[in-house]
Amino acid sequence: VQLQAFGGGLVQAGGSLRLACAASVYSAANYNMGWFRQAPGKEREFVAAIRRSGSATIYADSAKGRFTISRVNAKNTVYLQMNSLEPEDTGVYYCAADQGLWNRAHLPNEYETWGQGTLVTVSS
Repeated sequence: VQLQAFGGGLVQAGGSLRLACAASVYSAANYNMGWFRQAPGKEREFVAAIRRSGSATIYADSAKGRFTISRVNAKNTVYLQMNSLEPEDTGVYYCAADQGLWNRAHLPNEYETWGQGTLVTVSS
């Protein structure tokens, strides 16, 4: 599987962005999908994940109530709707695919395939 993330950009604090991740695979429904981000000088951190069927989602505490992950398996695409953005949300956002256990979907080492990342910059 190959992943391509897009939708990043420059936005003012309080604004919104919608990221998308397109998977070039016969059926993305075989994969749990996650979004991670990496700020300058920091380690990559978990943002959100969605189960293969879309029946469950998990979020980092920093994303709860502001971000929504969703997927359309028929389009092999996963989305991350980000609202009420803050300067602390700035970073490169990566989507990733995982064939492993759902209860480990918050761990970056569980993911086998990563997209190239899309930059999100939130100005204050």
